[in-house]
Amino acid sequence: MTAAIGFLPWQQAQAQSWLATPERFAHAWLIHGLPGVGQVEFAMAGAASLLCESPVQGLACDHCQACRWVRAGNHPDLRRIRPDAVAAQEGAAIDETEASGNKKQPSKDIRIEQIRSLLPWFNMATHRGGWRVALLYPAESLNTIAANALLKILEEPPTHTVFLLVADMPDRLLPTLVSRCRRLPLATPGADQALAWLQDQGVDQPGARLAAAGGAPLAALRQARLQQPALPDCVDQFLRQAGTTEASAPLADVLLASEPAQWLDSFQRIWLDLSLAARGLPVRYYPDRADKIQAIAEAADPALLARTGQWLAKQRRLAHHPLNPKLLADHAAQRLLQAVLPRQ
Repeated sequence: MTAAIGFLPWQQAQAQSWLATPERFAHAWLIHGLPGVGQVEFAMAGAASLLCESPVQGLACDHCQACRWVRAGNHPDLRRIRPDAVAAQEGAAIDETEASGNKKQPSKDIRIEQIRSLLPWFNMATHRGGWRVALLYPAESLNTIAANALLKILEEPPTHTVFLLVADMPDRLLPTLVSRCRRLPLATPGADQALAWLQDQGVDQPGARLAAAGGAPLAALRQARLQQPALPDCVDQFLRQAGTTEASAPLADVLLASEPAQWLDSFQRIWLDLSLAARGLPVRYYPDRADKIQAIAEAADPALLARTGQWLAKQRRLAHHPLNPKLLADHAAQRLLQAVLPRQ
């Protein structure tokens, strides 16, 4: 798969600083930041820069043979380790059949077999004596066995090898694994720069989408390309029903139409907006609905809003393993709507 290998505009200065002293480069880096600011893109561009044969101010030239190999996805000294489900989303070919011939779901984990597959690669000479780069993303998807296998490798790292681990939530990684890496937090771009970039990409409603994405431009771009509304359907339905005594079933139906992780994320955002509005502060995620959010927050019980926010955070941690999605949707719809009923 052909892909661009340059850093995003808001990453340029940090990338040049990071790559300025390759002779003292750490053997393992944990690259993390707000989801949607371009962690994987940064890591890919970083890998290309380390492998480039004619770097310009430390960055990949995009013209040499090494850069062409990276762009084509077949550089011999670059390995991308990610779950099969992620690889499939990126268009990579994966084995989707079991030994019995039945179709299987692509794994959402980085498995130990993928880590073990690196061992023979470490024993091979690098191309023209340069770097070897192993890119793992998202690092949170390492299952426990794979994480421990990677930890053993990092304890005695192979020569001329750089590991780039990309994570949205580094606190979910094994502390011992994190301790073996240098951390590289990526900054969120300024609103003006992010808006200008989204406009260059032809995104409609860039301001609303950027706000809903918490200032993360790639998340806003992804939402636009999937033709998703700037205001999620579940939040729109909630705002329609909030403060009324209507039955919760319509909201529950909307929740059930999407993955729990998605709607729980949206509700954590609207709940932060409600909490801000209750304190007389500007909303962050859905400014186009600020008046409605303000009215709901002023009428609701602040203590109940706070408890419901805590409940949402707890459910978010369990979102990928709901025992019964319909039961969760029904319960959530009732609880969320009850939390914003006007105080008696």
